[in-house]
Amino acid sequence: MLLIRMIETAIILAGGLGTRLKPLTDTIPKPLLPLKGKPIVQHTIEQLRKHGVKNIILSIGYRADQIKEYFGDGSNFGLNISYIIEDSPLGTGGAVKMAAQELTQPFILTWGDELKDIDYTALHKSFLRNAPQVAMVLTEREDVENFGVAKLEEEKIISFVEKPKREDAPSNLINAGAFIIEPDCLKMLPEGKSSLEKDCFENLAPLGEISAYHHIGQWYPTDTLEKYNNANDNFKPLS
Repeated sequence: MLLIRMIETAIILAGGLGTRLKPLTDTIPKPLLPLKGKPIVQHTIEQLRKHGVKNIILSIGYRADQIKEYFGDGSNFGLNISYIIEDSPLGTGGAVKMAAQELTQPFILTWGDELKDIDYTALHKSFLRNAPQVAMVLTEREDVENFGVAKLEEEKIISFVEKPKREDAPSNLINAGAFIIEPDCLKMLPEGKSSLEKDCFENLAPLGEISAYHHIGQWYPTDTLEKYNNANDNFKPLS
């Protein structure tokens, strides 16, 4: 039987200022805000470890020293953790490009301010089956008018529609902030600040290079006080 080699490296984007979470983030960086007994980003790190990830690259900026002090080299969490520091905001594209500059194999990418119980093992199998440049996790939302919505043909994403009216939306599936990415596709990103969504994904989608993975499970963003409180009330910590 052919053994599938699991993806061992993940990048977590966690460099935001957390402006919409003030006053909570006046002294604590967003990744370390407590939620169900642990910092927000620790839930993500432990979920990745559960699915075979051994190396975590944390892309951080605001109050980076606090984050580095808490997680250290990752040995206390059974992982190798390294850091990329954004001295100035690089956008999602610039941050990922800098964090992935030494990577030659597909890696997992996830946003650090969302809580989700994604089956990364199943996502990897989907990625191998479809052989795209990117496998994107999608989740269902009724309030599609607040998000970018994916338009699909079978298992491929062919375009994105930004904040459509509900009656005009091509689906009720939105980007859930988790991916598997081939590093080569990041070459299309310009140097410096860029958007992974606009400068990469929107170019790859019409080429059939983004496969869709449908996540049915928990997905709690925490980027505003309202969403953070909702996650505190409803998120069920991962076993």
